[in-house]
Amino acid sequence: MNPKDPLTYQQAGVDIDAGNRLVDRIKPLANATQRPEVLGGLGGFGGLFALPPGYRQPVLVSGTDGVGTKLLLALEAKQHDGIGIDLVAMCVNDILVSGAEPLWFLDYYACSKLDVEVAEQVIAGIAEGCRQAGCALLGGETAEMPGMYPNDHYDLAGFAVGIVERDAILDGSRCRAGDALVGIASSGPHSNGYSLVRKILVRAGAHQHLQLGGEPLIDQLLRPTQIYVRAIQSLRSVVEIHALAHITGGGLTENLPRSLPKELAAVIDPKSWPQPAIFTWLQEQGEVDTTEMRRVFNLGIGMVASVPWEQREAAIENLTISGHAAYCIGRLETRNSSGVVYLD
Repeated sequence: MNPKDPLTYQQAGVDIDAGNRLVDRIKPLANATQRPEVLGGLGGFGGLFALPPGYRQPVLVSGTDGVGTKLLLALEAKQHDGIGIDLVAMCVNDILVSGAEPLWFLDYYACSKLDVEVAEQVIAGIAEGCRQAGCALLGGETAEMPGMYPNDHYDLAGFAVGIVERDAILDGSRCRAGDALVGIASSGPHSNGYSLVRKILVRAGAHQHLQLGGEPLIDQLLRPTQIYVRAIQSLRSVVEIHALAHITGGGLTENLPRSLPKELAAVIDPKSWPQPAIFTWLQEQGEVDTTEMRRVFNLGIGMVASVPWEQREAAIENLTISGHAAYCIGRLETRNSSGVVYLD
């Protein structure tokens, strides 16, 4: 090539045609998540969404997140179909804690060189996550940035918006000493603690074909984050929920106090639910202290609902019918010092 020849964007590393092919492929995926309030479709400069009718004092709730270094495991294993579900889950579960119904979701997919096949798999997972959460995939952005990432890498971020009636916002003010803490099972580590997970995998010399309990370890580590939207919507129709806590990075230790008033503490019985084998393996292989495990991982509980003590059994029954294992993992008491107390 003559150094004086005119340059093109493609020669600089950005393939506009590939981007257009991706948009054509994901339009049906986004269309499958549409709600009646969506106006227009993909391709515009912004997504349009009319607020649902029937609200007296609607409050919008927003949240944004990524999937952290779990993405590196997905890249190494070439398993891209579940990571999009993780992305949606981390956002919608957060806004769910305020009592909000997720309305729409936007994604940001960034890479050095666009692989249409891989991007389609990722966005198909995002669409599936939106379907599970009952929200619309309203739009997104695909950014091809040569030199920003290694050629086979990509990054993800997401943004969700939900709605809640002002007097139905869950802010912890309804919590009372004596409330039961109902823990809803996680599907694994979800999308937290993976920098430590990857360190443990190196120390253990683990490989992709390693089996744990008859299932590949990598499949357990890449299992998508559980989306709790429909389970919580059903639960709210049966019992009085005083507070919710999404158990992400920081575990029960850090996340439960965020949903409680300052005068109350969570008293947790760690023997009240079965700890999945993946966490036991990680602790043993990494020789991780129990206190550290509790501050990093969810240890099998992905969401906690504070409900009146007399309604705990009804809550567990309803969650079981919804397809979620649930346990009474503790109670609320007047706080003395720590926000979470473990009964070891």
